[in-house]
Amino acid sequence: MKLGAKPTPRSGDGPLSRADQHSARLAFLRARARRGFTLVEILIAMGILSLVLAAIYSSWTAILRASKVGTETAAAVQRARMASRTIEESLGSAVSFAANQQYYFFDAENGDNSSLSFVTHLGPSFPRSGKFGDFTVRRVTFTVEKGRDGTSDLMLRQQPLLMDMDKDEQEFPLVLAKDVKSFKTEFWDLQLQDWTDEWKQTNQLPVMVKVSLEIADNPLSARKAREQIVRIVSLPSMMVQPGFQVPRLPGLMPGQQLQPGPGQVPGQIPGQLTPGQQGYPGSQPLPH
Repeated sequence: MKLGAKPTPRSGDGPLSRADQHSARLAFLRARARRGFTLVEILIAMGILSLVLAAIYSSWTAILRASKVGTETAAAVQRARMASRTIEESLGSAVSFAANQQYYFFDAENGDNSSLSFVTHLGPSFPRSGKFGDFTVRRVTFTVEKGRDGTSDLMLRQQPLLMDMDKDEQEFPLVLAKDVKSFKTEFWDLQLQDWTDEWKQTNQLPVMVKVSLEIADNPLSARKAREQIVRIVSLPSMMVQPGFQVPRLPGLMPGQQLQPGPGQVPGQIPGQLTPGQQGYPGSQPLPH
């Protein structure tokens, strides 16, 4: 070797060229791609996915729960309003006749098995009016009973006046409200000038009736009822006295009795035939 001469570079000695570096990087990436993900990377990815799914599920559950609570609350409000409207409409047209108190008595009870029963004149828009047709004067009975699902329900039964309640109405009453927590009626006492929860004068109509109805969200609700409706109904009708029920002749005042004339018996209408008189049905003709 001569002095001053540069050594010839051998293969593998010295820095790689730019092309060799690129080739080496591509080979390393191909080898790493063939190797795949490690177990730790897979577990981390699964954990992140689980957190995302849990967040989505909790949000969706909260939305469904809020929607259910809103629907149940709206249904309870609507049921309470419809029930109170039905009671208010029937009380506003109550009727009573003093001469037939065995048919027109007004009965009310409070407590666990509350009830309210009276005779009223109902219009065609009243529930189940189509079933009774032209029998517009009916006795309505509101009762709180255990329903088929075990809840306390407010039920309505109807029967035409002077007729017995049919089997279908007795066994399958109209359910006005479900999950009833309380159904209470109070009456205005003219002597006490205050409300009383007991109506002993069943042969009279009260002046005003206060109806309180409480309905819960659902049958398992142990909290206070969500919906409470109180209605004060003033009865515009009054009991018809016996004097207004007796047929009278023109010119007689209400309650005025017909006075017997010569040859008449008390209560006999002038010109009215009595048994034994000629012309009375079944009487024998007079001999000539």
